Amino acid sequence: MSARSVRPGVVRGSIRAPPSKSYTHRALLAAHLSGRPYHVVRPLDSEDTRATAEAIRQLGSSVRREPARWSVRPNVADRRTEVAIDCGESGTTLRLIAPIAALSGRRVRLTGRGRLPRRPIAELFRAIESLGARCRRLSDAAELPAEVEGPLHGGTVRIDASQSSQFASALLLVLPVLPEDSRLELAGPIVSEPYIEATLRVLDRHGIRFQRHGRQFLVPGRQRYRGARFDVPGDASSAAYFWVAAALTHGRVRVGGISPEWPQADLAVLPLLRSAGARVRTTARGTTVEGARLRPFHVNLTRSPDLYPLAGVVAAAIPGVSRLSGAAHVAWKESDRRAGTERLARALGAEVRPSRGGLAIRGRDHLRSFRLADLDDHRLVMSAAVSALAAGGVSEVGDAAAVAKSFPEFWAALDSLRAEAPA
Repeated sequence: MSARSVRPGVVRGSIRAPPSKSYTHRALLAAHLSGRPYHVVRPLDSEDTRATAEAIRQLGSSVRREPARWSVRPNVADRRTEVAIDCGESGTTLRLIAPIAALSGRRVRLTGRGRLPRRPIAELFRAIESLGARCRRLSDAAELPAEVEGPLHGGTVRIDASQSSQFASALLLVLPVLPEDSRLELAGPIVSEPYIEATLRVLDRHGIRFQRHGRQFLVPGRQRYRGARFDVPGDASSAAYFWVAAALTHGRVRVGGISPEWPQADLAVLPLLRSAGARVRTTARGTTVEGARLRPFHVNLTRSPDLYPLAGVVAAAIPGVSRLSGAAHVAWKESDRRAGTERLARALGAEVRPSRGGLAIRGRDHLRSFRLADLDDHRLVMSAAVSALAAGGVSEVGDAAAVAKSFPEFWAALDSLRAEAPA
């Protein structure tokens, strides 16, 4: 682990958003399911998306990675009876690939590293089993390693959507190619719902038919994914760090390349910043955030849980009490991000009062510098880096390499925008 030091400074300028991680995952799976040569144009090249590319390669697709596109060629003649897929630390890879792995009668072993073997997956396995597959945990102490063996058939499947939206997305991606028609019913509070909307938009782009009636989806079987390319949109999750940096340092940053055509949960950072007093303006060239005197806010993060650490550092920089609520499932991410957010806000000098519903954070005008060299969750590290720009001295923000999971170019992009704080 190599700790990263960040000096205070102002961010100004323009930047193009990196490609979306969520849409790169979904495009790779659509390519695999299409059964024809396919190009994913301007994909995000990160540890997580490489895990998904390797997963479909293990299931029979060749993947050629080039800087501007990844070319996928499915091999329907793959006749291996046993396959092993290492999902790395990518929860998205594990959950989206599990039902696809069960399409055939071969045995697929799923493994993972870090916290992934203990992240929730049992509810998805139960749903897959209700459609005819067999799922078997190979450890009494964790969810992984596990084995999945198909084939799947269509039918009615009910899934609890309160742990992860990825369970619903995983089923929606695979149900259209099954021989029978299916009905998917979502139970419980739906978390991270914009990610389900993103999956539906990808299905629509590939000519997949479905009907939605509230919490119920009717999906005809025997469909084929149409099209031979997908252009990955810019990523609002990555852009959020630079918008927040502008708000905290009284800077001004414009991020382009994010199309309103594609649903993205973390665009919710813009109304959050606007409610806190930052100036937000969107034009054809991109969205600009400019810092101003900030005021306390209240935000429910159930639909956009990845913003939890960022919302925490914004709250820490505002005198008065701000409240973060919802998104209880952040405790089951790559780390317990609610606990991590509380720790980071306290390190910045804020007072934090946890409650059953979330965090109440009383911020301060002048943030303290801090030493959190052991941070290794990519979203906490990037949030810490943003907050360090507004701190009173040099801070250590965690493992510099952690950002490779979702945003490998984060440090270069941040350096391109920052300027030294005035003496």
